Amino acid sequence: MKYMVTICFTLLSMVITAQEFLMQVDVNVPTLQTADPSLFKTLESRLTEFLNNRRWTNETYKEHERIKGNINLTITSELSSTAFAAELKIQAIRPVYGTSYETTLLNHQDNEFVFQFEQNTPLNFADNIFTDNLTSVFAFYMYYILGLDHDSFALYGGDPYYEAANEIINTLPSNLLTDNKSGWSSQANGRNRYFMIENILSPRTRPFRKALYEYHRQGIDVMYKDAEQGKLVIIESLKELQTVTKDYPNSMIIQMFANAKAQEVTDIFAVATRPQKNEVYQIMTSIDPANRNKYLPIRR
Repeated sequence: MKYMVTICFTLLSMVITAQEFLMQVDVNVPTLQTADPSLFKTLESRLTEFLNNRRWTNETYKEHERIKGNINLTITSELSSTAFAAELKIQAIRPVYGTSYETTLLNHQDNEFVFQFEQNTPLNFADNIFTDNLTSVFAFYMYYILGLDHDSFALYGGDPYYEAANEIINTLPSNLLTDNKSGWSSQANGRNRYFMIENILSPRTRPFRKALYEYHRQGIDVMYKDAEQGKLVIIESLKELQTVTKDYPNSMIIQMFANAKAQEVTDIFAVATRPQKNEVYQIMTSIDPANRNKYLPIRR
């Protein structure tokens, strides 16, 4: 009986203390000239701990509610033995209600990431204070993912997390804000972290966030019990994305949505009425014209 009580308390403690994220982190390293290979194993371990063990919100998450994802950090060049340029691939997913299916919230590649890391330096991050670019970039993405996740469950539920991500930009030193290759500059090509948060907070893209909620909570979350109703809601949410495309041409978040959802939308409407197929194909090719071929299976 004593052992059963101990086990129950242990399980209860695990539920109460479960953090927000369950991220798989992989650091990929080519052959380098001066850096110690063990440095990157340490980096991988420290990032895993930083993302998964830190409390990012004041909410209580149960173990099955944790946001899962994969992060691949690939070192592209060695600037010194402790400074590196890298590519960052981030995928985050959420479960679909009533099923074992998981839907992708974010599927993004960041090619403008420069950071420093030393073997004996811990990863420290505090809101409203800049420590280093490594923790700022990862904290930015964690808050952004929290925003997407909350938007998918409640209308405009992601507000505090997008604001937290935006505050990270406000703490950055001027050299990062003015460097067009830092990933933070407002003067860059419109496809970096600055524009991710600018787009999502812009009044012009407010319908985008409404569409996120409808697509997930009123669309795919109801398909297990009423597939046709779910499809109808998804089509309406895609129409709202078209509106955003017209009001804010070339917005980054529309392309990010397409990157995350192209295959899913194609799979959902591979079985649909002919009018639905034609409408969804027209919408998706209008918001994601560069990847028109991805949507051809919808028309079959």
